[in-house]
Amino acid sequence: MRIVLDTNVLVAGLLTPFGTCGEIVRMITSGDLTLCVDARILFEYEEVIHRPRFDIDPSRADIVLDYVRHTCESSPSSPLPSPLPDPDDSPFLEIAIAAKAECLVTGNLKHFPMSCRGGIRVLSPAEFLDFYRKRRTTG
Repeated sequence: MRIVLDTNVLVAGLLTPFGTCGEIVRMITSGDLTLCVDARILFEYEEVIHRPRFDIDPSRADIVLDYVRHTCESSPSSPLPSPLPDPDDSPFLEIAIAAKAECLVTGNLKHFPMSCRGGIRVLSPAEFLDFYRKRRTTG
């Protein structure tokens, strides 16, 4: 399944490896999910994960980032027709639309108003896991 993952979910997954976001990160690193990205998203992942305030083990972070870089699908995108409340979130929705991803997973649903989604399913981490499990059982 191809998804776009907001940085907040990736960081939360590294900080709480046995939580909901941690499960999603494990699904990515086990090959169950493929991330759709572009250079802006990869740059943000790297910059945010290495912020001292998160205190994420740099070697652990680098292993995950290397895996993402080598397994992700990169897509060119176009600007959104309508601006998002937080312009820094635009790359995530732009790539989700361009890559025709199954969904965008974020901890900030309010940053992606329904009117701006361009038909993309935007889910919280818990909603995504429910969606994923239901999809696997129904084929």
